[in-house]
Amino acid sequence: MTSYWLLPPLLLPLAGVPLTLALRKYPRSQQIAALLVMFAALLSTLTLLRQVLRHTALTLQLGAWPFPFGISLTADLPGTFMLTMSHLVLMAGFLYAAGSTEKVTRYPTFYTLFFALAAGLSGAFLTGDLFNLFVFAEIIVISGAALTANADEPAGVEAAYKYFYISTLAAMFFLLGVGALYAAYGTLNLADLARQIASTPLSPLALAGLAFLAVTFFIKSAAVPFHFWQPDFHAAAPTAISAMLSSLVVKVGVYGFLRLTTLLFPTVSLLKTLLVLVGIAGVVYGGFGAAGTHNAKRMLAYSTLAQIGFILVGLGWGTPFSIAAALVFAFNHALIKAAMLMLAGAMASRAAVKSASFSVVVGVGKYHPFAGILFLLGGMALAGIPPLNGFVSKFLIFWSGLDSANYLSLAVLGLASILTVTYVIRAFMRIWFETNPEAKPKAGDSLLAPALLIALSLVLGIWADPLIVLAQTSAQWLNDPQNYIRWVIGSG
Repeated sequence: MTSYWLLPPLLLPLAGVPLTLALRKYPRSQQIAALLVMFAALLSTLTLLRQVLRHTALTLQLGAWPFPFGISLTADLPGTFMLTMSHLVLMAGFLYAAGSTEKVTRYPTFYTLFFALAAGLSGAFLTGDLFNLFVFAEIIVISGAALTANADEPAGVEAAYKYFYISTLAAMFFLLGVGALYAAYGTLNLADLARQIASTPLSPLALAGLAFLAVTFFIKSAAVPFHFWQPDFHAAAPTAISAMLSSLVVKVGVYGFLRLTTLLFPTVSLLKTLLVLVGIAGVVYGGFGAAGTHNAKRMLAYSTLAQIGFILVGLGWGTPFSIAAALVFAFNHALIKAAMLMLAGAMASRAAVKSASFSVVVGVGKYHPFAGILFLLGGMALAGIPPLNGFVSKFLIFWSGLDSANYLSLAVLGLASILTVTYVIRAFMRIWFETNPEAKPKAGDSLLAPALLIALSLVLGIWADPLIVLAQTSAQWLNDPQNYIRWVIGSG
């Protein structure tokens, strides 16, 4: 069904770029305008989700070009699910930035670049074309690198360079993959491409395209062993941005694998096996990395490697149940990780020297018990302890593994999960219970945004049915790629 409901979730963040740039000389007005525009984008996304639930999928051919030419926007339930997750967390990110004490948030172009990041994420989940997915992914890279380079952290410039150059490598692989598939099939529209791949035996060029895209999405999702840029970049970025990078930006790679394994190459079992192996490696390595680091933000960045590992394993198992579990895990992880990074940044802003290093923030939490409650709840969610939403995520992943008889994978995941409890408790004890004579009462970043995210995590832990049903419906849609193909081609 052709619909213009797809435009506001993309156009509103895009409109925020010139609007905040025009208001750069009026900081307070710029801040208020940014919050209002992002809130309007969130409302438009929730409206789009309602429309998709009514109509299954919506499409729009921009520029009146006929299918499969031109720029295609497509909103099916899986894409809208990811978009809703993104805009919820982005709204919290803008709210945190508004209450942040970091100098970078007062730069004239901070909100401009933040909106560019939001637009890139929105477009990535709405595009129906492989090349435009590349374009939106590069918008995310450029804006994220620029924001990190301007961070208060001295290591921001180095981290931004690392991210930019690694992302340039990923862009090269992305373009090689796009070129190989275009040479093989003469189209880049996802529905048309899926139809042609299904009707034509996989050619050497198609397999090469798959390999190039797999490497691209491994880098984008910071999957082990393609993770080496992630801890430095996420730890050095401004807190509001690191919360987006670690909770949302890595999900672009996850979304890429979601489309590869269910739409474009659903019969390639080798890719699914690789996802399971890489996912398990990420859970183990990320857990040990988080347990061994001495910086709260860096600890949470390593933790993301482990959490992404769980999601990749769910996609790799490839059953409707495990895919639904992976979607629930991705949504819940976005809320939890953003909140935890915001809390780490908030404690760093209250330290004698602004730093998330445990040697600096030790004992700072004694003067901020409310932040301690939030951190404890967020840590419980991260470790998968009820009644938080993280428990629902891990319960579904383990249940789906039992359902598909993946016992060996489950055993490794279960043992590695213990590490989460270890590093979360260590961080909590050091910040809120150890004594530090240099720690003094001090104002810092607002706790409103992480409090709202933790509250939502608690709600989704106690009342998880709506999210689970949404994920299950998305997985059923993904399980039959002909649904997507028929709907988009019929609308085009």
